[in-house]
Order: sequence, then C-alpha cells, then structure tokens
Amino acid sequence: MGKHAQNRRMAYSTPIVLIALLILFVSLIALTGDKALARMAAETLIRVVLVVGLWIFVGNSGVVSFGHAGYMAIGAYCSAWLTLKPQMKALFLPDLPEWLAQAQWPVLPAAIASGLLAAIVALISGAAILRLSGIAASIATFAFLAIVNTVYSNWEGVTGATSSVVGLPRYVDQWVALAWAAAAILVANLYANSASGLALRATREDEVAASASGINMYRHRLLSLVISGFFTGVSGALLGHSIGVLNPDSFYLGITFISLAMLVVGGIGSLSGAVVGVLGLSMLIEMLVRLEQGVTLGGARFALPGGAQEILIGVVMILVLILRPSGLMAGKDLQLPRLPLSLHSKQTNPNRGDA
Repeated sequence: MGKHAQNRRMAYSTPIVLIALLILFVSLIALTGDKALARMAAETLIRVVLVVGLWIFVGNSGVVSFGHAGYMAIGAYCSAWLTLKPQMKALFLPDLPEWLAQAQWPVLPAAIASGLLAAIVALISGAAILRLSGIAASIATFAFLAIVNTVYSNWEGVTGATSSVVGLPRYVDQWVALAWAAAAILVANLYANSASGLALRATREDEVAASASGINMYRHRLLSLVISGFFTGVSGALLGHSIGVLNPDSFYLGITFISLAMLVVGGIGSLSGAVVGVLGLSMLIEMLVRLEQGVTLGGARFALPGGAQEILIGVVMILVLILRPSGLMAGKDLQLPRLPLSLHSKQTNPNRGDA
C-alpha cells in the first residue's frame, strides 16, 4: 500500500478515535451518578452536533458563518410542531395549519424532518448568500440570523413569539445525544475526505488557483452548507427535547458566539479541533457555573461574582489565540497509531519473500 493510500486510511480512523473519546466521556459521567453532570453531558453532546455541523461548512470553506443558530431555531420549532400534543398546539400555537396542528410524530422521524427542513432553508438562503465571499458572506449570514430571529419572535400564532413553548417530550439524554454526535462526526469526516470536501478546502486555501483548476467553488460551498444545515437543525431539535422549552432568544447571539468560540479554541482547521473545543469549553463552563454558585473550602465558602463565567471564557479564548493561533489541535486530527509502510506492506502481501 502506498503512502497516499495509507494517509487516506488514517484519515478515516479519525471518527473512530473521536467517537471513542465521547463514549469514554459519557461513561465516566454515568459512573458518577450525578444527575447534574448527566444533564451537562447531554448538553455537551448536543453542542458537539451543533459545532461539528458548523465545522462542515466553516472548516472546509473558510467562510465564518454567524447564521447557523437560525438553522438551529428552524429545526427546533419544526420538531415542536411535529411532536407536541394537539391540545398543547391549540393552546400555544393556534395558527398552525390543520394538518400540522393534528400531527404527532415519533421523535426520531421528527428530528430527521427538522434537519431536512433546515437543510432546505440552507439551500435557499445559501443560493443567495454564497454568491458573496469573505467578510461580505459572513455579514450576510448574520443578516439571515437576524431575519429568522425577528420572524420567530413575532409570529405569535405559529411560534409563540417571545412566549416560551412548553411541553416538548424530554427524551434526549446523554445517550441519545451521543448517537447523534457520532452520526455527525461520521458524516463530517466522510464529507471532508470526499471529492467535494477536498475541492472546497482547495478554494479555502487559494480561490484564484482553485478556480483556474476548474473547481466550482459556489457549488461545493452550497453542498457543504446544506449538509451543515441538516445537523445544525437536528441540534436545535435535540436541544428543545432536552430542556422541554423553546424560546427564540435561545437561538440567537448567545449560542452563536459560544459555538464559534468552541470552534476557534479547538481549531477550525480540523474535525478533531471542533470536538475537542466543545469538550474543553463545556467542562470549563460547568466548572465556572459551579464556582459562581459557591463552593466550600476549609470551612469557608467561596463564590465567583456574577458574570465571571463570560469574562473568564473570554480570557481563555484570548490566551489560546495568543499561544496557539490555530487552536488547541492546530489543524491536526486525532488518528490511530500509524504503522510503518514496510510493515504494513508485508501484512497486506504476506506471500512476498525477503530478498
């Protein structure tokens, strides 16, 4: 087996390592028996689905998107429309179409449908936004987020506007979220190593050279946005069914900046960076939340002042960007140990004799 073939085999080992890391994380949390930590684990894995979905587009195209929380909101509310009991929809969402008001889907088909709706919206919005490049495209994604938030915050009979929609089935625990996180990682890795993913990363490195080579940047960016939109929409559905409540403000600036922070801290250049960034910052956030609530040390109670969490996360981001501008993973992926080429060649061709 040649060096190029072995490199591709090693690239496909990345999801195995990352999924094993997440299984270890969830298993350790489960052993503690702490319900608060179990909820944190579920929230962390939902963030993995979100940030990996974001990475599919941002990591491969190099275009920073501020609009993915909009796809998340679309997926979350779609799942609510499909799974809420008809009596609840009549109370909170009286203007839904009759067929939708009476629908009560199983949770898995509803999550998939939510992702597909977000993907369709990504296709339509991306068809316009992705004709732009660089900072203009990023600003356009933020405009898309503002449009979605405004619509969902005022469409009272369909989304409940600023009133919270309650009563969603709370079926998402750390194991359900783990299954979706594993699926997102597998699809992200397959796309990154596909012909479209490789072509898109070529445009990220040098748009002019890639265009001269015949690469259709617009088409590959649009495809990556659609796949990205699907998993982002699913993450919104998972979040709604984790906490049981929906509000448009849950899918606006807060989730936008924390997801981008996780991607930047881990490293935009690799799938492993997206996952490691989520795990690292999520555990840091959990620790800071507990410190804000107060801890007892040697008979004295110590608590961080309110708002310290956001400040300290900002400090961590600054330190990471100063010390490792490419993120914690510096563009590298976690992989299984590499076999020496000569040894691997003998294993694949055992009948070949030695000279």
